[in-house]
Amino acid sequence: MTSGLAIDVHGLTKRFGPKVAVNGIDIAVPYGEVWGFLGPNGSGKTTTIRMLCGLLHADAGEGTCLGLDLKTQPDAIKRAVGYMTQKFSFWEDLSIRENLEFVARMYELDGAREKIDQTIARLGLTKRQGQLAGELSGGWKQRLALAACMLHSPKLLLLDEPTAGVDPKARRDFWDEIHRLSAEGLTVLVSTHYMDEAERCDRIVYISLGNIVARGAVAEVIEQSKLFTFVVEGEGARQLAEKLRGQKGIEFVSFFGAALHVSGRDRTALEQALGPYRGRDGLTITEAVPSLEDVFIQLQEETIGSAV
Repeated sequence: MTSGLAIDVHGLTKRFGPKVAVNGIDIAVPYGEVWGFLGPNGSGKTTTIRMLCGLLHADAGEGTCLGLDLKTQPDAIKRAVGYMTQKFSFWEDLSIRENLEFVARMYELDGAREKIDQTIARLGLTKRQGQLAGELSGGWKQRLALAACMLHSPKLLLLDEPTAGVDPKARRDFWDEIHRLSAEGLTVLVSTHYMDEAERCDRIVYISLGNIVARGAVAEVIEQSKLFTFVVEGEGARQLAEKLRGQKGIEFVSFFGAALHVSGRDRTALEQALGPYRGRDGLTITEAVPSLEDVFIQLQEETIGSAV
């Protein structure tokens, strides 16, 4: 395997009966980077993450996490990485501190008390450390889960939709902490449905129906899509959505607030489809750089269409 990579996997495949959940994917994540893992529900993100952290055996493929072999060293990988599950998985009848003490015993940590104190302080949990986990809001549960992931000082974090269901400030605070950790050398692979979070990553990987269909820096993924987007705003913009859908050159129409994003890969056909509506009083039509969300929608519609 290539040196200098925190994750280096090739041909990773997982089947559940006749269903292929992950289909021969390759991922190579350098140390110290933050990568976003995107895709619709059921696309294979969680299955991939569970294979990477040693919880699931791959049916085919090979690779390493932190230089440890997925096939022969899954137990060592479990101890070396920090894995944050989609669902809160700590004991609600224990306090924050008691949960962390249990985790520390599981990892047989030396100097556990000091490490717990440091982690609690770092994540702003000092005043709440005696509070029962079941009484915490989504944002504070998230901090507890991150604290438990960090307690054994992993060099790789695998985070499965860690900010689902938390408020915008908690999401922002969480990402600020992720980037502070990254600046200290930690590597992070995080799955998310939030486009603003994906844009905070060094690189993104888009997976659908078990296949990687796009990867790269956000600007690269947008450029690779070959997508053109026009923004329709003003009086009557919403009413145009159904009229525009299905016209030649228009691949999808999406609402963004009070505006419409009209997108496709044939710029001339898009212009022709929108032409009859230019010059209408109170209506403006302008070309814009496609957003990551535009590209996300395009990829999702393409892969769903190809599976039908």
